[in-house]
Amino acid sequence: MSKQVSVLFVCLGNICRSPTAEGLFRRLVQQAGLQDKVFIDSCGTSNWHIGKGPDARSISAANNRGVDISALKARQFTEKDLDTFDYIIVMDRQNLADVKDIWHQNGGTKPTLFLEYGSSDLTEVPDPYYGGEEGFEHVLDLIQDAGEGLLRDIQERMA
Repeated sequence: MSKQVSVLFVCLGNICRSPTAEGLFRRLVQQAGLQDKVFIDSCGTSNWHIGKGPDARSISAANNRGVDISALKARQFTEKDLDTFDYIIVMDRQNLADVKDIWHQNGGTKPTLFLEYGSSDLTEVPDPYYGGEEGFEHVLDLIQDAGEGLLRDIQERMA
């Protein structure tokens, strides 16, 4: 497969979960030697943080695992994303409902929950914003697991 596969991670504000997923998944893709074949981005359903960097706690938790997300900037999900990306990966049911509303009106790539690709019993990546540091570590664990499953799915698609 010569076409590049594109992945968009979506959460509410694009400052915690989705930039963490973008950074961690980028590392998984690089470790698999597929960085030239997979394009990765992230966004939020809200417009609260457009142009801002990730939450300092997300940056710190990612840095603890050797992933630098500090240069990422928040942007808002648009209907154009549904036509641009091969995978629209959302973090929770509310974001899924918000993106599906736009998808139902416009078509394009059907959004899916991120944890469908993982082995966790959970269905949603919890928002760590109002919690303590352990919430950010938990999010990283869930993203690592689901990211590995997503990468396997992409590799099968490329085969």
